[in-house]
Amino acid sequence: MNESIRQYMQVGLIHFMAYPVSKGEGPIAETFKKIAIDDYFEVAEITWIKDAATRNKVKKMIETSHMTVTYGAQPRLLTTGLNINDLDEVGRQKAITTLKEGIDEAYEMGAKGFAFLSGKYDEDKKEEAYQALVKSTKELCGYAKAKGSIKVALEVFDYDIDKKSIIGPVALAKRFAEEITAEYDNFGLMVDLSHLPLLRESPEQSLIPIKDYIIHAHMGNCVVKDSSLPAYGDAHPRFGFPNSENDVDELVEYLRVLMSIGFISKEKRPIVSFEVKPYEDEDPDLVIANAKRVLNLAWDRV
Repeated sequence: MNESIRQYMQVGLIHFMAYPVSKGEGPIAETFKKIAIDDYFEVAEITWIKDAATRNKVKKMIETSHMTVTYGAQPRLLTTGLNINDLDEVGRQKAITTLKEGIDEAYEMGAKGFAFLSGKYDEDKKEEAYQALVKSTKELCGYAKAKGSIKVALEVFDYDIDKKSIIGPVALAKRFAEEITAEYDNFGLMVDLSHLPLLRESPEQSLIPIKDYIIHAHMGNCVVKDSSLPAYGDAHPRFGFPNSENDVDELVEYLRVLMSIGFISKEKRPIVSFEVKPYEDEDPDLVIANAKRVLNLAWDRV
């Protein structure tokens, strides 16, 4: 592609994956500033920030730097073990409560979007878990809509390898999106290149059936060939990591499909963010540099 990537999409970075702050604590303000001063990124995806003073620091940086932010509530579930489709009502309500708190924080921070993920399930009670997810999601969409214009996105994860989320395979993701959007126009799906090999789906298989519901996209990598390998599962290692699935070629294919279905376009300029995480003692800034180089190379071929 000879034209600038900025004409077609807003490139983002998931702050809480690139840096070790997913528990809402740690060097949040210091690491967020690194993203805010890097004009490669228009968007930063943040998560819970437990300290009010730190939230205020980050909010001021967002405003000063002319950045867009979205809010990822996945850590509120993944680091606590809560499940939004829990068949135990007490557990489900706890998950809803923390996600509603996340929606409140997203509005406080001026976020444009709010994302979460579905939970684990038992195969013999899959339909019950699905219905619990529908019920919870509608409640969250209603809550978000009553407070403003934030879009709510469910991120599609693997269903049997690592996160083992009910959503899940593309057929169920489509059914789910159809059901929620029939009632709520502030809902959509988030897709991630790094999850496609875990789902055993190609970009065409995974994206085309749900093209009308995709509102946010991630770019990343995974290791799935052998469970004994470093960074196996949904660990989001850097592009080109040993024995991994995604590098420049795979990102080219992913972006081409996203463009072919009309998601990436000059009219929409959607958010497409890197979800990359340092492995062991890797330097986060080098992992981020890796991602930018890979996207630059891929975009030249889209």
